[in-house]
Formats: sequence, structure tokens, C-alpha cells
Amino acid sequence: MTSASNLHQRVASRILLGSLLLLPLATVDAQGQQTTGAPGSPGATTTIDGRYLPNPTQPFKGEINPNAVQSKPYWPALVTPPKGAPNVLLIMTDDVGFSAPSTFGGVIPTPALDRIAQTGLRYTAFHTTALCSPTRAALLTGRNHHSVNTGVVVDQATGYPGYNSVIPRDAVAIGEILRQNGYDTSWYGKDHNVPQWEGTQAGPFHNWPTGPIKGFDYYYGFVGDDASQWQPNNLFRNTTPIQPFLGNPGWNLITAMADEAVGRIKMLNDVQPDRPFMIYYAPGGTHSPHHPTPEWIKKISDMHLFDKGWNALREQIFANQKRLGVIPQNAQLTSWPDSIPQWDTLSPEAKKLYIREADVYAAYLAYTDSEIGRVIQAIADTGKLDNTLVIYVSGDNGASPEGTLHGLFNEFAVANAVHPTVEMNMKFYDAWGSDQTYPHYAVGWAWAWDTPYKWTKQIASYFGGTRNGMAMAWPARIKDAGGIRNQFHHVIDIAPTILEAAGLPQPVMVNGIAQKPIEGVSMVYSWDNATAPGQRTTQYFEMFGKRAIYQDGWIASTPPLSPPWDLSLAEPPTDVMNAFRWELYNIKEDWTQSNDLAARMPEKLRDMQQVFAMEATKYQVFPLDDTRLTRFISHKPSYSAGRTVFTYSGELSNVPFPETGSAPSLLNRSYTVTAEVDIPQGGAEGMLMTDGGRFAGYGFYLLRGKPVFTWNLVALERVKWQGKDALAPGKHTLEFDWKYDGPGLGKSGTGSLKVDGKVVESHPMPRSLPITLMWDETFNVGLDTGTSVDDQDYQVPFKFTGKISKLTVKLGPNEMSSAEKESVATKIRDKQ
Repeated sequence: MTSASNLHQRVASRILLGSLLLLPLATVDAQGQQTTGAPGSPGATTTIDGRYLPNPTQPFKGEINPNAVQSKPYWPALVTPPKGAPNVLLIMTDDVGFSAPSTFGGVIPTPALDRIAQTGLRYTAFHTTALCSPTRAALLTGRNHHSVNTGVVVDQATGYPGYNSVIPRDAVAIGEILRQNGYDTSWYGKDHNVPQWEGTQAGPFHNWPTGPIKGFDYYYGFVGDDASQWQPNNLFRNTTPIQPFLGNPGWNLITAMADEAVGRIKMLNDVQPDRPFMIYYAPGGTHSPHHPTPEWIKKISDMHLFDKGWNALREQIFANQKRLGVIPQNAQLTSWPDSIPQWDTLSPEAKKLYIREADVYAAYLAYTDSEIGRVIQAIADTGKLDNTLVIYVSGDNGASPEGTLHGLFNEFAVANAVHPTVEMNMKFYDAWGSDQTYPHYAVGWAWAWDTPYKWTKQIASYFGGTRNGMAMAWPARIKDAGGIRNQFHHVIDIAPTILEAAGLPQPVMVNGIAQKPIEGVSMVYSWDNATAPGQRTTQYFEMFGKRAIYQDGWIASTPPLSPPWDLSLAEPPTDVMNAFRWELYNIKEDWTQSNDLAARMPEKLRDMQQVFAMEATKYQVFPLDDTRLTRFISHKPSYSAGRTVFTYSGELSNVPFPETGSAPSLLNRSYTVTAEVDIPQGGAEGMLMTDGGRFAGYGFYLLRGKPVFTWNLVALERVKWQGKDALAPGKHTLEFDWKYDGPGLGKSGTGSLKVDGKVVESHPMPRSLPITLMWDETFNVGLDTGTSVDDQDYQVPFKFTGKISKLTVKLGPNEMSSAEKESVATKIRDKQ
């Protein structure tokens, strides 16, 4: 038997050994893995091979005996990135044209982007895909957008491999790779890459930011195209809907998400100061709606940046760009299109409106950049900016033409094929940028903010749609502060750049799935040599059938058949392969695609077309499809496929995307809503059922005890059915019955409001919404969590003060099958 004295000596020895094991002894093994601390000690860390993720379970190398005192513990080492691996701050703003920010010649002040450019490098030939979801999928995965099934935005997904919107498990994102290599990963802002049918609080969540494909530990942001910055009802913390704006006047998401990111930076520095982090920062700025604070609107308006109009602005920007060196001295300014009016031809009222639109947009960009600056400064305040790789991508595509010719007080108007005039917009002049508008600017500004290039967002064949400013800094490594790089690069090159900077390999297997190779090339080669030959030698582009192919300084491009601001429901399918003509440019000599060489060099053009065909086949680009609006209402997968009866037994909130069956979609069909309610003594009021809000939607509610059904037709008109008498205490059955005058999109119909089987009001509505409700609002029963469909009637949350025993929605057939859509589009076309 062991004596007590010997036992004490053995315990003391183990305590001493344990303290020694905590010393940071750094070694590199034969496989190149870096370790610190004695193996098996609580303080041991290790890098991993990184090609196979997750790393295999570390073997136990201690001793196990019946008694712990006679055993030897052995802790698995904590996984850490390689020594010297930088923190990563990846920033992507939204809908920012190449020349909007001051950093690339614009007049809108962007000091945060300037800061990164001045301490690092400015890339002048960096490209995106021309549209939101595709660019973001390519950015995060390092693969072409069709390779990761995101040929268009997720709302327009179709059932082909390149277009179904589901990022495949064999192409995991940079967040998952870094997370499994020991990084803390967090994401703030927009995620427009969740398939619509998975975009509810019911999930599944594997395609969400915190899922195993994207791989972020923490998420704070919105899911979908865009969001009101004042009342974003599609805002989530991880996978939980939140409404921090309720009861918080003046709250704005641009500031709130900066607060969130700054808070996490400070928390990590306090709790795990040595752990590298990656932050993906993707604000809604500057996608419509343009929602800066009043202070920023005044600051920009007082600068009078746009008083001379878009044509003069373009000339000013072009001169600035040559002075800055972000375009060559021999670059030509592309011509102004005939389809956009010259500034001098406009009426005084139109000029006044358009200047207001530009001021609000510029304020939004300046505000967004300022809040990004707070995040950058928070890293600097921790002393970690020197070892942080900051990549600031200014826009996910070119400037947006979606405001059409006059601008929009309400983005959902044009989404429903309603085109506001100057006179309509002027009614909202003073409120422009506030929560009473969902605004966008006129397309003339988009063309100016893409100076010196042609075209805009959506046009993948010209640099106005795809060339975005990008700045990159890592003070500890990139020493050519303020340098300019002109190599041709694409958004798929960002992920491999981050991996090389971190000293990590591209994984060949992740979570048991063999990975397709990353298709981007690292940009690290350009850091030390401004004149290094570009390593991206070939790159295809395609969006809505418009396409281009770049190879070795040449680009072949197809001009669009119609301008992207010409949105209508008349979209009959075309022979996309043969309908487009091609142009040819030598961009080594013609930086801005000004001089078409197709007629002079037909053999070269044919060679380029063949290269496009091979690349398109390789990356799942076919079949080509040039439709836009009608794809929003195309059939998509649903966890409630074929469901025509929806029954609710009480309060339910924040269910998005009724188009995919997550909630009842009332568009383009007949329907009946029946609510069985119990009214207490003293009466009741509040919301029974709603979807949408201030800018498009419907609500079924009691107002001062009287039943009301309201349709909000893009804030231009509100059509109501109202009972004359308040409901007496007791049980009642309320019903709204809509008979649709289809087939067709957005047709008229007749609504009947009933109380206990008796019609209390019935009348027609001359038109209905054809395409969408507000995508940043949600379906609710028993309350309203976003904005009200009529601010004069009620304010959110407007909870129902009685009891809903049962609420049932019965849907008639959707009267727009694919064949009918084509037929209706053809009829509309024939009438024009």
C-alpha cells in the first residue's frame, strides 16, 4: 500500500508537471503543423492539415487506470490558425457604382474606403457578376455564381443546376473553412443567399449564415433582397426574428449593425484576445430603400453636389478619375444613351425631384461608409488593425437602374409593374428617405455613378454592370501604401486570397463532402508588384441572357435587347442564344469598351464566342433565360406544396415569403379568410391577419370594434371594406371573400365582408397586386410586427384584444400557370 507521504509527493509532482505543461513551447512537426505547449496539457494548441475538415479526432495519449490518481490526463489541443494569420474584415456594400465613392473619382465622401485605399491598395479592374445574390455567393465560396447554383437572385430561382439558388455542400464558404481552422466568424447585414423556401423561422437552417455551408458563428442581419433601415421586419439574430426598432424612434439598422460588430470586436478582445477573427460586414447600404438619417441628408444637401445634373457630374467624375489614376489617361468617356434624357432638357420640377433623390442616395452612401469606419476604428482601438486584412468591396454590382426614368417613392411600385411619374413622386418629396418612403433614384444617376463605363447593374456584358471599386489593406504585410493595381480580377478571387494570407490550404473535403476546386485565383501575387502579370486570364459573365467573355485583355460582349429600367410584365421567352448580337473590345488599349472591333475582326470574335460556350458549359450557365419579373412568380420548392387551406389557432408572427407556401399567398387568385373570434365585454380591436405593410400589403382587423379589410396598392391607393357596427360581446364569425377576375396578373375582383354570414359591405377593386407584397415584411396572425397597411387606422403592433379561436384561409387555384404566364405576356406584347 502506498504511504500517505508518497502519495503527497506524487500529487505534488503532478501539480508541478502540470504547471510546466502550460508553458508555450512552440514547435513545428514533420507535417508542418504548428503546436504550442506540451502535448496533452490544457494550454496546448495546434494548427491542422486543413485539407480535410473537420480535423480527425485527436488521439488520447494519456493513461487510464481504475483510479484517477494513478492515471494521466491528456487534453486535445485547441485548434488555432497558423502563426501570424491575420484577422479578416471583409466588407461588401450594395448597389454602389464604380464612380460613386470619392475613392474612385466620385463626389460622395467615403473616408473609410479612402482610409483602406491610402493604407493599402486600390484595385481598378475588379469585377462582380452584375447582380446581388450571384455576387455574394461567388464572393463567399470562391466559385463562379452558376457553379454554386446562383445564376440569378434567389427570388428568381428556377429548376436548373445553375439557377436553383441552393449553394451546394461541395462548395462551402470561406466562413466554414476559417471557423474549422480556429477563427471566430461573424456576419453582419444582408444575406440574400438563403433559398426562399428555407427562409422562415422554421428552417431548415443549413443554408443560413450559421449553417455548415456558410459557416459563421454569429449572425445579425436581414434575409432577402433588401430591408427598410427604419423598420426591417426581416431582421434576425442568428435564426431568431427580432424587432429592436419597436418603441425605439430614430433607430436605424445601418448604425445598429455597426454597434453589433463593434460590440463583438470589443468582447473578443476582452475574452479571447489572441484568437483571430473574420467579420463579414454586408450592410444594406446602398440598395433601395435609401434610408439615411436626417442629419446626413442635411449634410450632403448643404454640399450642393448634384445641382448641375447628371451630365455635368459625369464630366467632373471623369476628370477626377484621371487625376487619381484609377483610369488610364487615354481612357475614353463612353457615350450617353438616347433612352435617358439629357439634364438640360428636363423641367424645373423634374430637376428638383432628381436632385433630392441624388442627395438622399449620397447621404445614404456617406452614412454607410461612416458606420463602416466605426467598425474599422474599433479594430484599430484594440491594437489589431496592423494585422487585419481589410477587403472593402464597393458594391456587389454596378449602380442600380431599378429606379426607372423618374425614381421611385416606393420600390414595390415598379416591382408590381407600376411606374410612378414625376408628379406622383413629388407628393413624397419632403419625406424622401424617411420611413414614409421606400425610395430609389432616377436611372440618369445610375449611369453617372458608373462613369466612365456603359450600362448599369443587371448588365453583365459591360463594365458599368460588373466593375466595382475595391480596396485592400494589411499594414503588417502590404507595404505599397496608396498603390494602385490594374490587374483584371473577379469576386471569386477574394476567398483564395484570404486563404493564402492565412496560410491555409483549399480543403478537398469538408463535413464528409468532397469539395469542387475553388475557381478563383489568389491576388496575393499583386501585393508587392504593381506591374505583375494578371493571373486571371479568362472570365465569363452572364445575367438574364446578357453575356461576355474576357480572355487575355480582350472581351466580347452582348448589348442588352432592352434597357434594364424598362420593366414590364411583357416578357415572352426569346431565342436567347441567337437574339443577341456581339461586340468585341481590346481593353488593353480601350479601357472603357468604347471601340467595337467586331466588324473588323470577325475571326477573333468567333474565337471568343467559342471560349464563352466552353466556359458556360463548364460552369452550368445553360439554359439562358432573359426573363426578369415573371421569374419572381415562377414555381419554387415548398414544404407546403399544394397547400390550399391554412388554419391558425392563435397568435403567429414573422412568417416571410408566402410565395413559397410558408404562408398563404393571396395574389392572382380567389380566396376566403374566415376568423372565429370571441369579443370580451367592452369590445375589442386589433389585427386578425396581415401581410405586407406601408408600401404594399393587406390587413384584416377590427378598428374600434368594427371589422375592416384593407388592401394597400403600393401606397398609391388603399381599398377598404368596412362594417358599420362594432361587434357585440360574444362569439362571431368574420369572413372576407374575394372573387378574382382572372386569368392574368394583377386583375380586378370583387370583395365581400361578412359578419356571422351576413354581407356588411361588398364592392369591386379595379386592380390587384400582380407580383409581390413587401419582401421585408412578414405574415402575422393576431398582431402586426412591421409597418401598418394604413397608418391612419392603427400603429403596430396592434395586438388583437379579443380571442382568435380559429382563423382559416382557403385559396382558390393560382390563375397564372407557366403556360398562362406566357399567354398573358404575349397578349400584353401584342397590345403595345
